[in-house]
Amino acid sequence: MAKPLTDQEKRKQISVRGLAGVENVTDIKSNFNRHLHYTLVKDRNVATKRDYYFALANTVRDHLVGRWIRTQQHYYEKDPKRVYYLSLEFYMGRTLQNTMVNLALENACDEATYQLGLDMEELQDIEEDAGLGNGGLGRLAACFLDSMASLGLAAYGYGIRYEFGIFNQKIVDGWQVEEADDWLRYGNPWEKARPEYMRPVHYYGRVEHTPGGVKWVDTQVVLALPYDTPVPGYRNNVVNTMRLWSAKAPCDFNLKDFNVGGYIQAVLDRNLAENISRVLYPNDNFFEGKELRLKQEYFVVAATLQDIIRRFKSSKFGSTEFVAIQLNDTHPALAIPELMRILMDLEELPWEKAWDIVVRTCAYTNHTVLPEALERWPIDLFQNLLPRHLDIVYEINRRHLERVAQQFPGDEGRLRRMSLIEEGDHKKINMAHLCIVGSHAVNGVARIHSEIIKDTWKVSELRMSGGRVFQRWGADLLKALDPAAPGYHTAKMIIKLITAIGDIVNHDAVVGDRLKVIFLENYKVTLAEKIIPASDLSEQISTAGTEASGTGNMKFMLNGALTIGTMDGANVEMAEEAGEENLFIFGMRVDDVKAMDQTGYDAKSYYDRIPELKQAMDQISGGFFSPGQPDLFKDIVNMLMNHDRFKVFADYEEYIKCQDKVSALYKDPKEWTKMVIRNIGSSGKFSSDRTIAQYAREIWGMEPSLEKIPQGPALLRVDP
Repeated sequence: MAKPLTDQEKRKQISVRGLAGVENVTDIKSNFNRHLHYTLVKDRNVATKRDYYFALANTVRDHLVGRWIRTQQHYYEKDPKRVYYLSLEFYMGRTLQNTMVNLALENACDEATYQLGLDMEELQDIEEDAGLGNGGLGRLAACFLDSMASLGLAAYGYGIRYEFGIFNQKIVDGWQVEEADDWLRYGNPWEKARPEYMRPVHYYGRVEHTPGGVKWVDTQVVLALPYDTPVPGYRNNVVNTMRLWSAKAPCDFNLKDFNVGGYIQAVLDRNLAENISRVLYPNDNFFEGKELRLKQEYFVVAATLQDIIRRFKSSKFGSTEFVAIQLNDTHPALAIPELMRILMDLEELPWEKAWDIVVRTCAYTNHTVLPEALERWPIDLFQNLLPRHLDIVYEINRRHLERVAQQFPGDEGRLRRMSLIEEGDHKKINMAHLCIVGSHAVNGVARIHSEIIKDTWKVSELRMSGGRVFQRWGADLLKALDPAAPGYHTAKMIIKLITAIGDIVNHDAVVGDRLKVIFLENYKVTLAEKIIPASDLSEQISTAGTEASGTGNMKFMLNGALTIGTMDGANVEMAEEAGEENLFIFGMRVDDVKAMDQTGYDAKSYYDRIPELKQAMDQISGGFFSPGQPDLFKDIVNMLMNHDRFKVFADYEEYIKCQDKVSALYKDPKEWTKMVIRNIGSSGKFSSDRTIAQYAREIWGMEPSLEKIPQGPALLRVDP
């Protein structure tokens, strides 16, 4: 039996009584009990809190289903332009509360659970975060799906249904320890498997040139099984679809030479194919050229494009102008050669016609210009796994360089810089260049980032548009709180240093009861939803020109935190909107950093000149924070003193002076509050709704709509 609520809990929930319609509450209670009985096969005597969560989730999902089907019927009947958002990450977080809010069910569900003797917040906390992303890139994708539904766009998110998401971070004795994120262990009430739309994905093999055309033969096949998750718009009856693919091995065992050992081995070998969707790669800002990652990238692209073309062929009008594909960073870049392969090899279009369709269909969002994050796939690996696609990339590059040579005759340096193929001992394909050449629009995620892309890659002739996102809360992994990817030795050492400093400060006789250094482990969407509204000061302190945008900065601003930061990423536009005087801005600008790159950065000169900085570095290097291991942090010291390309010391003095301004204003609550209000009032530009409306009009050629889809009688045909 559920434990009776205490008087305090009753008072906390009493505020919603009378606000929800009696019929809605009665209906929710009835459906809750029905799901507990028939779906979960439990009664109140043996049901657990997790059973109650699943009963509530299924009850809320019931309210989605009719709208979901009606939305797809509406798309089939009206045949609007469809936008397909391809991303290797969707950092969705929890679904229950977001769905209740968007369907206007929150009050009724609160009242129903209260009358059932249950605690709503307790049930919400049982839900696992869908941690299918690492940070800003995946959270951007999740917010964009929300906004596309809220703006009435016929949109589909496509990605991978990772069995294990972003790792769970534990801090043990000050050190990061990673644990698997088995988010599906109890099941997922929000998804629906669609085996009828399963698609084959091919790997390896060889290319044959025949009189009937080019054939990719002798391939190995993996099946892509789709799972659909509903994405409701805000109170407009629109429910779009996020379709995530899961890898399954085909069942074509060769049993003519049957023996028990061979059969068992064949079953065990299925795991190799299904590993493709097993785990999310644990960071979005460091490139590792692993075959499994390339398999993942092609897996989502190949399955998705088959699905897009199937839906296109079954649509009423079938114009290629009615499809837009948005590539969220370079991870889905293989959509460009894959669509070329389909159009030429399978649909038998000539190169020029196929290329025209590809370029007009695809658009690309870049997330970083940091060299370690840019995808550059080795030719040998690419040729082995995707031989036909390598041929197509070579031909794209040949035609691209012909155009460059015609425009800039004799400029060999430009040809090398703009080539899709990086020459050298180990040739590589530059996937960012492939995306730029194969897309009709390229954008960064903040205006300063777009300008850096133009300057770095000389793509000013391509249409650029900046923008960002805040809807719900972000999982932008803050600089000091970033769960370090397992391969990042330096990042792990920084976490250890933070916890070591905390051990000293928190036990200090003078300040220990006034100042605390706390590292919050396992920073995810759900934790961000608590931290961001509670924060007074947001530190956005990347060296100018190194942060594409950030997502946390805008969410902190919206929720009443003031910002101390550099003129980098979205901070620039935040300062424009609120006025630079309403942010605490310090440090070098992009031009200053460029100038320092020319003259050289000397960390030791700052160390010798600034006593406070010298003392801090000496304490770190001398074992003040690690008395048992004096040289524990030598790698951090060596990095900061000898090869810090972020030039941290160069901004140190201005940062300290700026913190003094923060402290002075914080002592005046009235003035601090005025500045907070000015920031909140200026944050509207950073809505993902505004951003998606701009994408729709400028990139996809679509017009957002705030009209509700009518909930009329069911039609006969559903957009599949």
